[in-house]
Amino acid sequence: MCRMARPRKPLLSTDRIVTAASALVDAEGLAAVSTRRLAAELGVSGPSLYNHFRTKDEILEAVADATSAQVDLSMFEPADPRDWRTALHDWAVAYRAVLTRHPNIVPVLAHGPGRRPAGLRLADAVFGAMVAAGWPPAQATHIGALMRYFVMGSALGSFAGGFVDDESAYDPADYPHLGQAHLLAERQEKIDEGAFETGLRALLDGLSAQYDALPADARHGAAHGSVPAER
Repeated sequence: MCRMARPRKPLLSTDRIVTAASALVDAEGLAAVSTRRLAAELGVSGPSLYNHFRTKDEILEAVADATSAQVDLSMFEPADPRDWRTALHDWAVAYRAVLTRHPNIVPVLAHGPGRRPAGLRLADAVFGAMVAAGWPPAQATHIGALMRYFVMGSALGSFAGGFVDDESAYDPADYPHLGQAHLLAERQEKIDEGAFETGLRALLDGLSAQYDALPADARHGAAHGSVPAER
């Protein structure tokens, strides 16, 4: 009579660790991540994680890069018909959507791409598309930075969610213009999305005005730029 083989545990892999760490960050925040906690979640011994990551910081960097990899960049591909303004708009909306699903990793992403491959591909795609559209390299760099500030800032917290839903907190004697503030929290998603879209349109209007003011030769000479040192 042959014995039934015991089910084998899934092999530990970088992807399994990152998936488990991502779920932990989403659920409990950055402080919840430790090699001991992850080992317990994965059903392995702590030292086995060190075959893949040397430190907690390396794990969080990998989580951040996995998050960046979720951002749609198709609008920046050469074959895509969208103009630079529409591409920036659609990318910003897609970028914010990813960050609002994973807000706890935003502080790590805010440090910049460092050596993270997906983060660098994202930066490369935005910069390359702006230069290809005719922006001078220095201004294309500024646009990439500006968009990152705007999108990440919008994902760091909710404006509407910052107001309590207790009407008594807004005494009209002290706050004569906040009589409806207690209703903001229940309309959080609609208000925050509306604020983001309003700000994004204003930002793109300003960039479009700058673009229209560029000398024609400046646009044509920008086709093959690389990230410049600031002058």
